[in-house]
Amino acid sequence: MKQDPLQLGDMLEPGITSMGYELVGVEFQTGGKGGGLLRIYIDNEAGITADDCQKVSYQVSGVLDVEDPIPGHYTLEISSPGLDRMLFRKQDFDRFAGQLIKLRTAYPIEGQRKFKGRLLGLQGENVVFEQDDMEISLPFDQIEQARLVPEY
Repeated sequence: MKQDPLQLGDMLEPGITSMGYELVGVEFQTGGKGGGLLRIYIDNEAGITADDCQKVSYQVSGVLDVEDPIPGHYTLEISSPGLDRMLFRKQDFDRFAGQLIKLRTAYPIEGQRKFKGRLLGLQGENVVFEQDDMEISLPFDQIEQARLVPEY
């Protein structure tokens, strides 16, 4: 059974925000013999330290032990979003407008699944960005993964 990361986020977000952190996103990957991997990305204005990850891990573990939303064995990982931050929610695409992004769609759109360009934001249900001097609009629900591309 595949766990819906959005449902996990809804369950975990109140505890994480009460600790002063932003829940950036949740990923759940099913694994082989070792079980799955539950990765939770957190952030705050001061940045994230290993100590912060440990505190949130303790809080989240307690909730997961009580609620038991994931059957079987899995590994819990708490992480900062990093410079190549993943964009999970619709509001992320407005928040990071102007930044360089790369994204992958769930299915080919006009023969292409991978895109890279300057994020313009969200318009209705579409993520809009500029790639090679062309404005491209993709349905949010077709985006499998989106990340910021660090610019140095």
